[in-house]
Amino acid sequence: MDFSLSEEQQMLRDSVRKLMDRMATADYVRRLDRDQAYPYELYAAWIEAGLLGLPFPETYGGLNGSVMDMVIVAEEISRKSADFYMAFAGSTFCGLNILRKASEEQKRHWLPRLLAGDVRMSISISEPEAGSDVGAIRATATRDGDDYVLNGQKLWSTGAGADNAVINVYVKTDPKAHPRQGLSLFLVDNTTPGVQLRKLDMLGRRCTGTYEIFFNDTRVPADRLIGGENKGWDCLLSGLQVERVCSAAGNCGAAQAAVDLALDYAKARKQFGRPIGSFQAIAHMLADMQTEVEAARALMWRAAWMVASGQDALKEISMAKLMSSETYAKVANMGMQILGAYGYTMEFDMQRHFRDSRASTIAAGTSQVQRNLIANLMGLKVQ
Repeated sequence: MDFSLSEEQQMLRDSVRKLMDRMATADYVRRLDRDQAYPYELYAAWIEAGLLGLPFPETYGGLNGSVMDMVIVAEEISRKSADFYMAFAGSTFCGLNILRKASEEQKRHWLPRLLAGDVRMSISISEPEAGSDVGAIRATATRDGDDYVLNGQKLWSTGAGADNAVINVYVKTDPKAHPRQGLSLFLVDNTTPGVQLRKLDMLGRRCTGTYEIFFNDTRVPADRLIGGENKGWDCLLSGLQVERVCSAAGNCGAAQAAVDLALDYAKARKQFGRPIGSFQAIAHMLADMQTEVEAARALMWRAAWMVASGQDALKEISMAKLMSSETYAKVANMGMQILGAYGYTMEFDMQRHFRDSRASTIAAGTSQVQRNLIANLMGLKVQ
């Protein structure tokens, strides 16, 4: 296996890093975190650079990029903020589900608009009683003539309140069926009558926005149904492996940023007449932090390579997602210790990594779910 980047991939990495350095300055990141403001300017720069179109076919305005290209972008965006990647990923992965499962007419309607930045997309699955247990979804959609009528509550919907956001919502269309046979996927504009959004005040990842959504007799045209009635489970699973390996890449990028921040501080901060990085206690912490990030990155690259090669990589992806998220949380915590009181002040960015990293072990499948998946794939039959 050769995980070295091609010349084109090196150019992609360099161009994304330059874009992020130019747009996502330290002041910009801090302001958006403080104000809980969506990164509209940065999103527009992604559109202009064609990054949203990277994994889509040229037929719909894309660039025919690979999974390997996607993890490069995920890592580079997340170096500035894991939350910024949530804005990027929401639109990308919802769009890829449309590419895989929608009718040709739906693809030609939605994908060019998405890649041009005319709409954004947000996924909505979880409910108060349905998190890891997707089968417990209770929100419903009932056919009424040429429309469906949606009712119910959704929770933890990232980016649902952004301008021109289209919510990709999973609901029950056959309440009596097994959960895997009774779900459907609908595209609902966030300004549709009957849609009520409440922005949640979260500890971290405060820019893209996390929302609670209520659907109250919300009428949605039948042509907003993706993949066919009661086929939502297939839509849900179709992009799971790519989503999670890119999530792991994002964790690796954010974790590396936390290590870099701690390293820079350890080189500059002096105590007892010398930089604190020269003390073995601090130096060993940083060595462990970098080693664990590199190990997580190696797992991620192997999983991405397997997906790009067409192999079933569920175990490898689950291991990469588990280790990368746990590593981000661990190095952010160690970074707080290295910075001491400075890490605890809002004027330094380590506290943001500390807050943001806690979501990484929960979002896109908790660490406990990943461990269950890995154990089951080892033949242990965990309940």
